[in-house]
Amino acid sequence: MTTIEDKYWDDAVVGEACISPPYEVTEARVMAYADLTGDHTPVHTDEAYARTTPFGTRVAHGLFGLSVADGLKTKSDMRFMPGMSLGWEWSFVGPIKLGDTVRVKFHVGTKRESKSRPGWGILVLPSELINQRGEVVQKGEHRVMVPRRSS
Repeated sequence: MTTIEDKYWDDAVVGEACISPPYEVTEARVMAYADLTGDHTPVHTDEAYARTTPFGTRVAHGLFGLSVADGLKTKSDMRFMPGMSLGWEWSFVGPIKLGDTVRVKFHVGTKRESKSRPGWGILVLPSELINQRGEVVQKGEHRVMVPRRSS
């Protein structure tokens, strides 16, 4: 088994890309998310109701997809030293259906030194959450502050 070393900001290469391991969207996971967040909207939790919607079946919560995308990055071959999330810009492009298997595909879009925190740098990671058919179901970018090696 290969050990993956977390990268410092200095190690980030603009354009470097990665795709995460797969993640299966199961009924149990969607229901656990509904319980965790308190969002039991029927399109996520009630199959009979969901059949009457344009989706035709239950779909995962939009924020479930974003949460999974964030978690999958930490299981990928391109990981960065623990830092601080500065925010997301994210769009829900298509439904994530129960039974789908998703991956996050991301790359280093830009990097710059932090103006407010010496010893840190900022990365922008454009990302796409894709299903088993290669369809983009969510996309956007994550801004993260990562420690510099030279700090």
